[in-house]
Amino acid sequence: QVQLVESGGGLVQAGGSLRLSCAASGRTFSFYVMSWFRQAPGKEREFVAGISWIAGRQVYADSVKGRFTISRDGARNAVSLQMNSLKPEDTAIYYCAADRGATVPYHGSEYRYWGQGTQVTVSS
Repeated sequence: QVQLVESGGGLVQAGGSLRLSCAASGRTFSFYVMSWFRQAPGKEREFVAGISWIAGRQVYADSVKGRFTISRDGARNAVSLQMNSLKPEDTAIYYCAADRGATVPYHGSEYRYWGQGTQVTVSS
């Protein structure tokens, strides 16, 4: 099994920044992808950003392009999400997800491993 633990959520004013981290442990594997999803109250879970571990290819939802950056730390089996220019509509619970693969899936159903989530609240 793979365990994912997120950290770094919190409350920030609009225009501010936050950095989320997700550390993987357990049966980590060489060929995998790690992504961030979010779910706001009353809304469906949506893809935010993902990275393929070997190629390092990053993909982003249109709503966060140019503001968010996903990166990986191979030594720690961790992935981070740097969020800049935050907007109130970014308020959500952010989840880290991972699975084996070479390309980043956009649908949550394609990920077997999930973290517990971390709350991000952006005040106007």
